[in-house]
Amino acid sequence: MRGVRILDRYISRQLLVTAIFAIVVLSVVLVLGNVFKKLLDLLVNQNAPASLIMSFIAYVLPFSLTFTLPWGFLTSVLLVFGRMSAENELTALRSNGVSIHRACLPVWGLALVFTAICLWINLEVAPRAQRDMRDALFNIATSNPLAMFGSNRVIDAFPGRRIYVDESSGNKLRNLHVYEVAEDNSLKSVMFAREGSLALEKVKVRRPNGTEEDEMQIVLRLLSGRYEQRDEKHPDDIFRVRPGITIKEGSVAISLKELYEKKKKIGGVGTMAIGQLLDTEQSEARVELNKRVSNALATIAFALLAVPLAITAQRKETSVGFAISLVIGLIYYLFFFLADMARGRPKLHPELLVWLPNIIFIAIGAFRFRRLAKA
Repeated sequence: MRGVRILDRYISRQLLVTAIFAIVVLSVVLVLGNVFKKLLDLLVNQNAPASLIMSFIAYVLPFSLTFTLPWGFLTSVLLVFGRMSAENELTALRSNGVSIHRACLPVWGLALVFTAICLWINLEVAPRAQRDMRDALFNIATSNPLAMFGSNRVIDAFPGRRIYVDESSGNKLRNLHVYEVAEDNSLKSVMFAREGSLALEKVKVRRPNGTEEDEMQIVLRLLSGRYEQRDEKHPDDIFRVRPGITIKEGSVAISLKELYEKKKKIGGVGTMAIGQLLDTEQSEARVELNKRVSNALATIAFALLAVPLAITAQRKETSVGFAISLVIGLIYYLFFFLADMARGRPKLHPELLVWLPNIIFIAIGAFRFRRLAKA
């Protein structure tokens, strides 16, 4: 009995240490690979403070852990059991009466622990982090409107407008193009201006119910401007452009409330907490809930498949284990994302399709593990 407990501690320690290492490596790669472009845009183009990097990574990290925790555990099982098989440790255990079922008890125990952690992150932590990240980006936009205006770039954060600024210096802008677009992104009108300035002002706004309330607006003042109206049926046909008025001075007011509403829609159901998902009757909410639970159970599916694969492969090289885990992880999440893409087609029952990768991996893993135990 004491020898079995020592065996459990030995395998558990090997799995836990390797899993932590793999999770850290995968998280760094995933976080940097997915947000570097966004961070670069915030720091260089939007003049955001460098301190935003750490907070931005802190917001993105929980979302990355929803993938790297199962993937890291998969890697640890492949590495640990591959090494034990290559060095004949499993053969020695079997010769001493320890079955493969008994040797894998630490795997199933840790798989349940990692599944519980993933479930907590998927249902609570990651959605809250996404909401915080959305609010942080909104606060940057509203507290410092100039942060959105950089030289030689298009600003598409404003609902119904696209603004191009050739050069910015402080609150002064040069060579602006203000494009008004419809909901289908078709072009409605264009305003050209040689110079402009930016300000944040509080104005009185009358609501449809007749009440008035204060509202913060970004006011873009234009100097030496020219207005062009596009044909509604042929907005891209330059021969149908109707020249409009020329103005010495004009302004474009952009409601921060509208900007905030747009930011709120970006996250969608992905930012909803578990209580909100359960309360809503939207089909996308059901898909999102099933997706989060299914993603957490990927740890068990990975473990069940990894044990027989590692033992039959009998490779102790770390690079080989990482390569195998990379292939398995990519295949699994490819199926997972393809199933998630069907959420806009209720007839395909996307809330059930997101379970398909787990069903396939668990079925294959159970079959191979049963054959391995009988060998």
